[in-house]
Amino acid sequence: MLVLNDSSLLRPGSYIDGQWQTNNQHLAVRNPANGELLHTIANSNGIETEQAVVAARKAFTSWKKTTANERASIMRRWFNLIMEHQQDLAKILTAEQGKPLAEASGEIGYGAAFIEWFAEEAKRVYGDTIPAPSGDKRIVVIKQPVGVVAAITPWNFPNAMIARKAAAALAAGCTFIVRPATQTPLSALALAELAQRAGVPAGVFNVVVGDNARAMGQILTSHPDVDKFTFTGSTGVGKSLIAQCATTVKKVSMELGGNAPFIVFDDADVDAAVAGAIASKYRNAGQTCVCTNRIFVQQDIKDEFTEKFVSAVKQLQVGDGFDENVVIGPMISTQAVRDVQNLVQESISQGAVVALGGDSHSAGDCFYQPTIMTNVSNDMAIAANEIFGPVSPIIAFDNEDEVIGLANDTEYGLAAYFYARDIGRIWRVAEGLEYGMVGINEGIISNAAAPFGGMKQSGNGREGSKYGLDDYLEIKYLCMGGLDK
Repeated sequence: MLVLNDSSLLRPGSYIDGQWQTNNQHLAVRNPANGELLHTIANSNGIETEQAVVAARKAFTSWKKTTANERASIMRRWFNLIMEHQQDLAKILTAEQGKPLAEASGEIGYGAAFIEWFAEEAKRVYGDTIPAPSGDKRIVVIKQPVGVVAAITPWNFPNAMIARKAAAALAAGCTFIVRPATQTPLSALALAELAQRAGVPAGVFNVVVGDNARAMGQILTSHPDVDKFTFTGSTGVGKSLIAQCATTVKKVSMELGGNAPFIVFDDADVDAAVAGAIASKYRNAGQTCVCTNRIFVQQDIKDEFTEKFVSAVKQLQVGDGFDENVVIGPMISTQAVRDVQNLVQESISQGAVVALGGDSHSAGDCFYQPTIMTNVSNDMAIAANEIFGPVSPIIAFDNEDEVIGLANDTEYGLAAYFYARDIGRIWRVAEGLEYGMVGINEGIISNAAAPFGGMKQSGNGREGSKYGLDDYLEIKYLCMGGLDK
């Protein structure tokens, strides 16, 4: 049973136009660690989604006219409330998603940081004046909110993925609708509860929860009153959603799949590289789009790195996210476990060798052993696909040019990591990697002040940082003539 200091953070259903929705259709939310029923909420559908769009359009007419200071004050109160309830929000997140409680608490702080950041950035939406071609004209560029923003967010970061989209949208003067993953709706509804307490006006922040993904997604991507659509999830689904948005030529931003290389050069601090690889790979049981997917190690240090890496991973404790000292919680579902197991078995048949783990875990049906595979090549299943699980394939390489080519040999381009000390090599590799984000001697790279996003089929647009507001703004050019006497 989930026990909270503030039980009102568990809400009954979708939050639309400042009201909590109930109906006779129910959606059960369960703990992936043990299958326990956590909460039952109203199961919304296309009708409620349409209502949310109407509410957001209506609210936009007034929200866009609020001053930046007014929006910033409301968002600051929202941030403060989130931090005041950090532990309860972390408990909700761990219960519905599975990640260890300390990691969940970190996600709450990370998500809140975007609300704090964009509360300040709202005051810095600057325009331009441009020298005119003649004395009787003046040219001015202003920025205005794009309008109603719709979002679909994933289960792996049920708080932060919403917070960093909604924060930029609200700061820009947009209104917002989100359909969270059905596995993890409670975190989204708790955010809505705190937004209401903070004074976010009715219709400005809406959460629609339901399992009719096709109908709800169709409305959010094709409705003429939705001006921008943003999605975090798989590349395959993202492509379909972009196509749906094309019918109304919506502004879109996409944060899609990844196949992150983690490169260890022979001049690297091997111990630091091992620690960085563990932090990047096994966070959230490997279920992140930016986590390490392929570990490339230069031949001269391959044995040393592998030995130290195996030794360190053996120490990682697996179990229920509420248990003390647990580092790796459950995967989101039994199907997710089967998907990882299939990749491992296919790669074994291709010649890969299991150095550690390689099977489901005794902790429960949704658990998988932290796994390391060696004798891997870049074309094996475990390297060619996004793993989304706690499995590390190690690939040997000889030289810099070779590993840059191997790292870039993928349709994805979200995050990459490498460890080296030679300053020339650092610049060459950083510039040569075809990825939107590169961690250099660092395994954890996300923060609110930095632009999060990818290249190639990992998506478009950026979230966070001063650049993150641009995706929620339209640039308007004003040409004033007849100004001469």
